[in-house]
This record gives sequence, C-alpha cells and structure tokens, in this order.
Amino acid sequence: MKNSKKEVLITGGCGFVGRHLVKKLILKDQSLFIIDNLFTGQHPDSWLGNSWSRTELGHIILFEKDGISIKYLERDVISVFNDLVNGSLDVEIPDFSDVYHLASIVGGRSLIEGDPMLVATDLSIDTTFFLWATRFPHKFDRILFTSSSAAYPVDLQTDKSVVALKEEMVTFSGNLGMPDMTYGWSKLTGEYLAHLAHKYYGLHVACVRPFSGYGEDQDLSYPVPSIALRVARHDNPIDVWGTGEQSRDFVYIDDCIEAMFVILDKIKDGRGVNIGSGIPTSFNDLINLLLKLENYSGEINRMLDKPIGVQSRYADTTILNQEIGWKPSISLEDGMRRVLKGSHRRLDNKLIS
Repeated sequence: MKNSKKEVLITGGCGFVGRHLVKKLILKDQSLFIIDNLFTGQHPDSWLGNSWSRTELGHIILFEKDGISIKYLERDVISVFNDLVNGSLDVEIPDFSDVYHLASIVGGRSLIEGDPMLVATDLSIDTTFFLWATRFPHKFDRILFTSSSAAYPVDLQTDKSVVALKEEMVTFSGNLGMPDMTYGWSKLTGEYLAHLAHKYYGLHVACVRPFSGYGEDQDLSYPVPSIALRVARHDNPIDVWGTGEQSRDFVYIDDCIEAMFVILDKIKDGRGVNIGSGIPTSFNDLINLLLKLENYSGEINRMLDKPIGVQSRYADTTILNQEIGWKPSISLEDGMRRVLKGSHRRLDNKLIS
C-alpha cells in the first residue's frame, strides 16, 4: 500500500470483505473513510469494538483511536458519487491516497439467481463511481476495483469443460463469453470501465478477481459458513445444494486482502488478476473435511432442487504466483478449522438456532 497521510476510501466498507480490509488497514495505521448503505453490511458500532471513541458530525460518524480516524457515511454510493459529480453533496469529502471500490449488491446463489435485476444495480454503482473518478482524478492516487471470478464465461465451467480460468480468457479486444448472470455482467462491465479509466484518463487502476473467498464471520447466505454451521450443530444428514460435486477455489479472507495490497502495488493498467489457490475442491470434499475436523460422521443430503451455479470454477494462478509474486498462506484445512470455531461461537452465543 502506498504510504500517505491521506485517508483511504472504501466503498462497501461494512460488508464481509470491507470489514476485513478495514481491520488490515488499521493495523497499518491508516485512517479511513467508509461509505456503505448497510444493504448487506454491518454498522461499524457492531464490529469496531468499544475502544474507539465515537462522535457524530452531521451525516458522518467519526471513530478515533490511537491517532487513527475512521469516518463513516451511511449512504448509497450511487447517490454519493452522483452528487459529487453534480457538486451537490452535503458532506465534505477529503483527498484520498488509495480507493478500494467494493460496493455492490452481492449475496449467495439465491440472490444471484433469485433477483438478477436487483443485482444488476451494480452496473449503476460502477458507472457512477468511475464517472466520478475520471472527472476528479486529483482527488485520489490509486483505485482497486473488486471484480469477481463470475466475470469468466460460464461455458468454460461446465462438467464437460473443466479448466483453470486464466486472466486472458476475459479480453476486451476480442469476443466476450457469457459471464455468470447479472452479477458476472456487472463485474465484467466494471473491469471494462477500469480499462477505459486507465487507457483514456491515465488513472492507476487494478482489478482483482477473487474466487470463493470465505471466513468465519461471513453471512450464512454463502455456502461455506452455512455448511460449517450444519457440521458444528452435528446435523445428520448434512444438507448440500445440488449433488455436492460442484467444485470451487476456496480462499481465506485474510489471504484475499493481502493479495489485494500486493496487486495494487504491481498493477496500474486496469488489468484483472485472479486471487485463488488454483485448487478445485468439491462441496462434498469440503463437508468431509469439516466432518474430520469436527470428529464425527454424518451422511450428506443432496438437495437437487436448489440453485447451484456453475459446475467447476477455479483459478489459474500463474500471474498471481509468478508476476505478482504472491501465494496464499492459509491452507484450506486451517481456514476451515477457523470457520468451524466461528460456527461454534455462533451457537454458543445463540446467534443462530
């Protein structure tokens, strides 16, 4: 991360990825400005902790501790950036060093397939953001745009075509394949806007394509925490959507964040870089690993009427490993052990029945 006394802007900073990014930046003694409407995020009051002082400054809540400040604006990012472009925002926005654009309508498979038009709101989020960025390039130094592995063509992710997904499979100089629903389209379009922002406006922009990021505090609409909870609860049988033979490239959230820092330092031309392990793991294998860690036996109940997404999705990590010079440090077993502990905390604290 570029050293600067200027604040770092995080859109969507109260979501799963955003919260972990905030905590990592705090450890770097970095002051922050967060914009989040809490569509899926959690208010900072619930996760920053009691050691932070809290002051309400009009529309902004200021948190302070040990010389670090966090300004939080609870507002929809579309309205914020539209108002900034129009000069009508009623909040003072400082200059930033880095900008992490995470804001999106995001959720598990039920949301992606159940309400694709709502998810398509992401198209407006990214358009207004990049319009602001290209109109006010003096307001920041660098941008990291969080894309997704959903941007890859789905015809490369079937049971008949199982391949490691390479960055070159998404190209804006040739034919584009069909991405995964409106979520994939929005991320693909966001990458194209990042490409244009660098090519035509000279902005320093990096795009990341995280694969299946997970962690113990992830929302239960995602498969890893929901499956881990069933195992921690000793359900028998253990429900899995589809046959369970669908495979994903699971990456622990802390590794995802560390990769973002390195990629932003190395990439400035708007290119997308995979964040993954390069190892496909089926949901059945994931359940068996969790059962082993929990030390009990259980049958698997395959729910064939549930949405499952693509059959196989895993990353080619050549660019990440060789050009960027980074590899994940947390193994799948260690990560799942942490998620299981988190599931037991949920049960002990009666956060879930």
